[in-house]
Amino acid sequence: MSPQYLSPGVYVEEVDRGSRPIEGVGTAVAGFLGFAERGPVNVPTLIANWTQFASTFGDFVPGTYLAQAVYGYFNNGGGSCYVVRLPGSADTENLPVPKASAMLAARAAGSPVTLKALAREEGPSGEEISAEVTDAGDDKFNLTFRRGSVEEKYEGLSMATTKGVAAAVDVVNKQSKLVQLEEIKQTGLSLPERIPAAGTYILMLPESQAMATSPLSPEIYQGNPAQRTGLGGFEAIDDITIVCAPDVMSAFQAGILDRDGVKAVQLALIAHCERMKDRVAILDPLPDLNAQDVKDWRMKEAGYDSKYAALYYPWIQVPNPVSGAKNPTIMMPPSGHLAGIWARNDTERGVHKAPANEVIRGVLGLANQITLSEQDSLNPVGINCIRAFPGRGIRVWGARTLSSDPSWRYVNVRRLFNFIEESVQLGTQWVVFEPNDQDLWQRVRRTISAFLTRVWRDGALFGTTPEEAFYVKCDAENNPPETRDVGQLIVEIGIAPVKPAEFVIFRISQFSGGGSVEE
Repeated sequence: MSPQYLSPGVYVEEVDRGSRPIEGVGTAVAGFLGFAERGPVNVPTLIANWTQFASTFGDFVPGTYLAQAVYGYFNNGGGSCYVVRLPGSADTENLPVPKASAMLAARAAGSPVTLKALAREEGPSGEEISAEVTDAGDDKFNLTFRRGSVEEKYEGLSMATTKGVAAAVDVVNKQSKLVQLEEIKQTGLSLPERIPAAGTYILMLPESQAMATSPLSPEIYQGNPAQRTGLGGFEAIDDITIVCAPDVMSAFQAGILDRDGVKAVQLALIAHCERMKDRVAILDPLPDLNAQDVKDWRMKEAGYDSKYAALYYPWIQVPNPVSGAKNPTIMMPPSGHLAGIWARNDTERGVHKAPANEVIRGVLGLANQITLSEQDSLNPVGINCIRAFPGRGIRVWGARTLSSDPSWRYVNVRRLFNFIEESVQLGTQWVVFEPNDQDLWQRVRRTISAFLTRVWRDGALFGTTPEEAFYVKCDAENNPPETRDVGQLIVEIGIAPVKPAEFVIFRISQFSGGGSVEE
């Protein structure tokens, strides 16, 4: 309706005739699930840098991988990320801290373990406790426990109560202030064979002892969207484009999740990404797998098939961040570092560039050195290999999804479509409730075409001209009266994404020189 003019004069009217530009959405925001030393539980928390993570969730925790993964993410070029600390984390107020222990091998053939020594004091002691076993004759032995200047001696011990002599377990557990003994039952061994072999045993914390010691079900990771817990907490955050759960593996190593549990959690990650349609999951393989094992896990046991997930192998070796640790390096799952590479690749080259042939920063070595013949069997089934090349460092040498559909074979194609779909969706919200006529159709075509032209100029689409790279169709043919009558506006968009040059082939032939070569 035109405005009313009631008195003579000059009037200025603002008329919206131009197209409204579409801005590209962000593509490099990761979401991490895992165990932390402290901080809010089941609350998606925005983290901008490592210092902020450390102040919010604490330092590195032995046996867990969240902190190492986030550190690797930032170290490899990652920007902001969201972190959800799962319940059952390294919270000393709620969960027991693991104790140092040592397994005492018996004299019998094969050295079966018959005694387990546990430190009475919880947590790292600062000073090691040693258990020295010596022979006392007549099927008896001596035990000496030392910690710094403190020493406890127990002589003439027996493995069983005989002739008024109490068993070693009863004597030590009643008197010792340093150590508690547990007898490990071994069938078929005589009393002399059960006596621990002479030697010195050091009580140590298990290297892969996860700080989460209470039973965790896959549902803890999946969470509840209504309550914003677990993965459900990520559903309300549109910025996230990458999802990782490195502490699935720490729970597996601690015996909290079995292989089926790992599969259930990773399937939940995939389902979350497929439901949201704007993010991709980076999956970790089980630890200690060789090339054949990881192929069997992917094809036979797990059987994943999704264009919203990628799997990287093998585990990576990084410096041990825990001060005073015996081992200077640790092995960890690679998902956090890969998320950082994805983010770095998006910033430096663009989301259309395959995130491969990139150096992984902060990695000292690999759990397995992958050969060319091994990758020949892993790459076709969507297992992206991490390989060490002499003089070129440790690089990501694969860029495939876990999809069996050739159209969605490459990670960059999936993520490019995510970027375009999300950008178009957010950039055309103004269209809702506009009059559904030819003028609107033309404005929509112009708006989307301008955006896709910028994408093409950035090198993300294949073609020497915009017409070869994409098309936008919005006219009476795909918006007939029956479609308009139900309030729908249908816009058809076709794009030609660039595919990575995964196989570079040079055909070299021999010819007789001396003459010119006609073209």
